[in-house]
Amino acid sequence: MTDVSQARKQSSASAPGQGFDLAKLLLEGRAFFALIVIIVVFSILSPYYLSVANFLTMASHVAIFGILAVGMLLVILNGGIDLSVGSTLGLAGVVAGFLMQGVTLTWLGIVLYPPVWVVAVIACMLGAGVGLINGVLIARFKVPAFVATLGVMYMARGLALLMTSGLTYNNLGGKPELGNTGFDALGFNRLFGVPTGVVVLVVIALLGSIVLNRTAFGRWLYASGGNERAAELSGVPVKRVQVSVYVLSGICAAIAGLILSSQLTSAGPTAGTTYELTAIAAVVIGGAALTGGRGNIRGTLLGAFVIGFLSDGLVIIGISSYWQTVFTGAVIVLAVLLNAVQYRRRSKLPASTGGQPTSQQRGKAEPANPAQGKTAR
Repeated sequence: MTDVSQARKQSSASAPGQGFDLAKLLLEGRAFFALIVIIVVFSILSPYYLSVANFLTMASHVAIFGILAVGMLLVILNGGIDLSVGSTLGLAGVVAGFLMQGVTLTWLGIVLYPPVWVVAVIACMLGAGVGLINGVLIARFKVPAFVATLGVMYMARGLALLMTSGLTYNNLGGKPELGNTGFDALGFNRLFGVPTGVVVLVVIALLGSIVLNRTAFGRWLYASGGNERAAELSGVPVKRVQVSVYVLSGICAAIAGLILSSQLTSAGPTAGTTYELTAIAAVVIGGAALTGGRGNIRGTLLGAFVIGFLSDGLVIIGISSYWQTVFTGAVIVLAVLLNAVQYRRRSKLPASTGGQPTSQQRGKAEPANPAQGKTAR
């Protein structure tokens, strides 16, 4: 048997991509399998869990976290973090509530009641503005993302408290004679039986998936998150991408704030507290790497449903809210550990070929020594 045939047999026997790898399947599909386990366990523990009505109710709760998580995914893919999304959600809701109550123009002696679509646009512009501040601080002034978004988080929460004096805006339904009805549609209306918030989540997720997989911006985002310096040398507008992801994250937070205020028919300055941590947890559970460059929309949505279905299931079976926090934290820690295991396995895969170079490696190595293959004269 020749040396070439022996090398081929050794390479094929140790090739990592061949055969059924159960550990790899469980690692890469852990969010999906966790969701299935949660549904099965709580369906056994409670007869009320496994029903279409309950699933739609839980999905409407998940929509808030899911929308936040999609925006957070874009930031994390870029290698950053956004701690201000919860406060942006609360501020957007407060601004929406303030506008729905009517804007008094003292010098003109009139009170303006903007229509709901104007309120929604203003809230989204506010979210974009908060994201722009984050992006400029991080991309232009090189402030660490953690510090910049932490400061903006406190500023946004403080503004919400100042606007309301710590109180809550109630009765956001509007009045027909004022032309500002319809705000509750985001929280209570349904399209073909599906809550509007879930429909909005699906639309945002589809748009995000298209952007990440079908556009140059998506390629730039993965490249800059994987290796910012290399991406910049390759012509990727790294700073523009960095600012853009924070703006998009702010818009997602504002949309989530509108839906939450609509569901509650009220807007309070403390809404969205700690929601940024839930969004980060959803992204991590979905398999994204906090170092950037790895992750997708599908995994992030699964992560959001894992957290939402777990929390609602614990409520249904009567578990204390304190234990809910413990279980959620344990899930997050486990997800981070599994992420570390998964990416460590990937980094070790090239070494598992038994030292034999692959065909691509041989093809790249051959031109390096053109003297090989030539006989001595």
